[in-house]
Amino acid sequence: MAMSTTWRRRMRRLFSNRARRVSRSRSGNFFMFLFIFVVAVFSALPLVLSIGMSLKPINELYVFPPTLWPREATLDNYKMLFSLIGSTRVAFSRYAFNTVFITVLTTVIHVIIASLAAYPLSKGNFPGKKVLNQLVLMALMFVPAIADVINYQTIVSLGWLDTYMAAVAPNVATTLGLFLITNYMSTIPDTLLEAARIDGCSDFRIYWSIVMPICKPAWLTLIIIMVQNIWGQTHTSYIYAEAMKTLPYALQQITTGGYIRAGAAQSVGVLMLIVPAVIFIFNQTKILETMASSGIKE
Repeated sequence: MAMSTTWRRRMRRLFSNRARRVSRSRSGNFFMFLFIFVVAVFSALPLVLSIGMSLKPINELYVFPPTLWPREATLDNYKMLFSLIGSTRVAFSRYAFNTVFITVLTTVIHVIIASLAAYPLSKGNFPGKKVLNQLVLMALMFVPAIADVINYQTIVSLGWLDTYMAAVAPNVATTLGLFLITNYMSTIPDTLLEAARIDGCSDFRIYWSIVMPICKPAWLTLIIIMVQNIWGQTHTSYIYAEAMKTLPYALQQITTGGYIRAGAAQSVGVLMLIVPAVIFIFNQTKILETMASSGIKE
C-alpha cells in the first residue's frame, strides 16, 4: 500500500536543521571559548603524550620527570616494530585480517540485535516489559569478566573453540547497546509510529525505515564504543591456534622483550589507536549534527 505523506512530512521535520540564534555578550563568548579550549587541551594530552613517547629514543623513555615531547625525535621505535613484525611465524596480514573481521562482524551483529530487541522494549506493550528493562539496567552493573567461565563452557559445548564465533559471541551478548538504543527509542513519539501503521506499514518496516534513521546518533555512538572495546582484545581465552590470533596479541608478544623493546611497545600503543581514532573522527560530526537536529516534540 502506498504510504501517504503524513509521516513523511514528520520525518522531514525531524531531520530539518533549524538555525537557532544564541544571544551572548562578547565576554560570554570569550569565556565559553576559553573553557572549550582548556577542555580540548586536557582531552588531547593523552594522545599527544602517546605519540611523544613513541618518538623518544630509548635513553629518554625513563627520564624523570617525564617530558611531554622528545628532545630528539626519532622513528627508530617504529622501524624496530616493523622489523619485528616481519619476523613473526604467521604473516602479519593474517593477524590484521582476524582483528578487522572479528571487529566488524561483532559490531554489525550487536547493533542489529540490540536495535531489534530495543524496539519492542521501548515501543511495545506486553506483560513483563518493565521487569525486562530493569534486568537490562541491572546487568550493566556487572563486569563482563564475571561471565567468563560460563562463556567458556558454552563455547566449548558448541564446539566454537579456535573459531571466529568464539570471539564474536561473548561480545555480541552485551547489554550496553541494548540499554543505549532503548533509551533513545523511547524519545520517539508514538504518534509518528501510529501514522505509519495507519498507512499500512508493518512493524519491521517501521523499525527499519522510521525508527533506525531517527536513532542514528545512538547506533553511531554504539559503533564507536564497540570498535574501541573489541579492537584491543586478544581473545586468548577462546582462541589458541596461532593462525586465528588477533593483532593485539601479536603486537603484545612482539614487544615483550624487556628494556630493549620498550620503544617498540610505545609505538604499538599509537598503532592500536589509529583505527578507533579514525572512526571517531569520521563519525563525530554526524553524531553532533544529528543530535542537534533530532529534538522531537509532540
